[in-house]
Amino acid sequence: MNGNSVLLDTNIILYLLSGDKILSDLLYNKKLYISFVTQLELLGYQGITIDEQNHIEEFLKDCIIIDINNQIKREVIMLKREEKVKLPDSIILGTSKYLGMPVITSDKDISKIEAMDVIFYQKD
Repeated sequence: MNGNSVLLDTNIILYLLSGDKILSDLLYNKKLYISFVTQLELLGYQGITIDEQNHIEEFLKDCIIIDINNQIKREVIMLKREEKVKLPDSIILGTSKYLGMPVITSDKDISKIEAMDVIFYQKD
């Protein structure tokens, strides 16, 4: 993975929180960014326990959380028009494009979008 910064998709954070050593090594010393949507998805899970919430919040302290702005909105609109992408994924991808950095994901649908800088991670 080139560069020092990467945007994390929600599934990647879930892998990291569950102890994925390969992914942890891959992201070591990287500047980690997430979309506000990822933060909402992680903390808004209906079955989340207090321990899980605390674990997620500790992890998020090490990330830079990007809120939506007008430029991201424009990117999201274009993605929604041109690709078959769900709104949360469109926001994450729009954030990646806005930041000019790759997004790492294990979502096969996202990895197929050629216009995006996507790093596909397949968990063993």
